[in-house]
Amino acid sequence: MSGPYRHLFGPVRSRRLGLSLGLDLVPPKVCSFDCPYCQVGATTSKTLERREYVPVAEVLAEFDRWQAADGRADCITLAGSGEPTLHSRFGDVLKGVARRSSLKRVLLSNGSLFSLPEVRAAAAQADVVKGTLSAWDDESFRAVHHPHASLVFADFFEGLVAMRKAFGGDYWLEVFIVPGRNDQDAQVRQIADLARAIGPDHIHLNTAVRPSADVTVQAVSHARLAELAALFTPVAEVAASGRPADGASGGHVVGDLTERLCAMAGRHPATAEEMAAALGMELQAVISLLAQLVADARLKAEQRGGAVYFTAA
Repeated sequence: MSGPYRHLFGPVRSRRLGLSLGLDLVPPKVCSFDCPYCQVGATTSKTLERREYVPVAEVLAEFDRWQAADGRADCITLAGSGEPTLHSRFGDVLKGVARRSSLKRVLLSNGSLFSLPEVRAAAAQADVVKGTLSAWDDESFRAVHHPHASLVFADFFEGLVAMRKAFGGDYWLEVFIVPGRNDQDAQVRQIADLARAIGPDHIHLNTAVRPSADVTVQAVSHARLAELAALFTPVAEVAASGRPADGASGGHVVGDLTERLCAMAGRHPATAEEMAAALGMELQAVISLLAQLVADARLKAEQRGGAVYFTAA
């Protein structure tokens, strides 16, 4: 395999998706939101402009190269450095993957552009679509997500509803709980009422386990998330635990190992245990490599909830 990948990362172990090969379609950090809890960092280009940020042909060529070199994963996930639906041809990427592979195709989106028919049509090429619902009105929407100024909560919500109606695959909603912004019972009940109106197949309750763009954002305890989960129909699944996935085992790495660790940390801050599980490597070997990368100022280590997470320096 020649050289590191620009658009592929992983595979990484996911509790919900198994071994997931990430596909990043926008530069860091191009997004329609600037969520204070984002593990990728603060948004540097808050935009609603849809264009071909990276060439589709280049992305699919990398996927072909990965398949020839390894090709072992459970799914390919459009996610990474920003909002994937900002890429004007993300649907063509999903179609291209479908022509080349039987891997499950997953779109992890904040749902901000689901109000656009062309985005819904492109998203329908996925097997799994995830949107985000962590607010109940315009004020809470702005407090939790810091969205682009042109985004209005009512339109955002109707987009989530329209996506549910248009999509025949597995539709998920993620509810991200941020202390002091949307963590009270009455607030979560309002979110739960809206989620019920959408009718997703699964609801995932999450919190800021990993280091966030805003260092003041803290996590809600697992016990509290479990209490809030019962307010939803269907009962929400608690996604955040702060622990590596059980039974994790990885495929071959994408590109050089040190580059692979840096790419993982930059897009998905993780503990040494999580990285070792994703790579299928001995923990001590990964710890040694991470220590060297920290010493070289390529990565930094941050404490969060009793665990050490490695992030981009």
